[in-house]
Amino acid sequence: MLISQVMTDDGPAVVVRDGSEAAIVAGAQSTYALARQAADTGLALAEVIAAQGLGRAVDLVAMAAQGRMLLPVTHPDPAHLHLTGTGLTHLGSAATRDSMHVKAEASDATDSMKMFRMGLEAGKPATLPGVQPEWFYKGNGHMAVAPGAPLTSPGFALDGGEEPEVAGIYVIAADGTPCRIGWTLANEFSDHVTERINYLYLAHSKLRQASFGPEILIGAPPADIRGTSRIRRDGAVIWEKPFLSGEANMSHSYANLEHHHFKYDVFCQPGDLHVHMFGTATLSFADGIRAQAGDIFEIEAAAFGLPLQNPLAQAADAGVARVRAL
Repeated sequence: MLISQVMTDDGPAVVVRDGSEAAIVAGAQSTYALARQAADTGLALAEVIAAQGLGRAVDLVAMAAQGRMLLPVTHPDPAHLHLTGTGLTHLGSAATRDSMHVKAEASDATDSMKMFRMGLEAGKPATLPGVQPEWFYKGNGHMAVAPGAPLTSPGFALDGGEEPEVAGIYVIAADGTPCRIGWTLANEFSDHVTERINYLYLAHSKLRQASFGPEILIGAPPADIRGTSRIRRDGAVIWEKPFLSGEANMSHSYANLEHHHFKYDVFCQPGDLHVHMFGTATLSFADGIRAQAGDIFEIEAAAFGLPLQNPLAQAADAGVARVRAL
């Protein structure tokens, strides 16, 4: 089952899809409301949806073409939606990152390679917890961009590049228990030029917008996820590459990555939403591509429904940020 949110002529609606058949969830105010009900009652999300019943059918492909796809889940207060992620989690990700951070001496000495090897050795333990992954913060719901909407690179940025990833979507139950809503495609938009200057600039490079959706996969994801990431410029594909995800292609288990995020009490506040991106090994930047304003990022993988598409936009330089004393 896939779940999404769309803008109809009558306002926002929640849509569920099984195969090619998609229909509005009758009386549903939002994906968030359905998920909170499931989390707080102990029911499965599919049971909550079944109890609501389905309304009229919709054509999601047409909705996407008309720009009517919304983020598949949002929080009524964007400050309570957390965008976070983990890196160096995929087989092959070390080579991509290491090429950005290689030192004068052997590449084996880079922190990227060291952390990757730690994941290989202890990222999939028989008993949790395993080794900690690289972790980063991207922002809150104010940084979340709907499918089809522009990902805007700030005026001070040195680059704006895609990162095709799978993300877990979570809501925190009333008793503080993290509950997984499902899985979705995400574009973990980053500034790779800034990161390449110095690895300690990673935090700066990640504090950017991100997009996810258009649909959330309810239930277990495939162990072997195979998708495609591409960039279109003026209607032509200028770069395209397959990407691999899923636990079969990762150095960490999802359970280990989830543990090292939700072990912090600050991330277990009742009612909060989390979009946690699990990393990638595929970047156009690593192939020498520099995206330009107007380029369209496209990420697709069959299990997750519609592709995630976002054009790149460039904000004007706002100048020096100044603080007013009170």
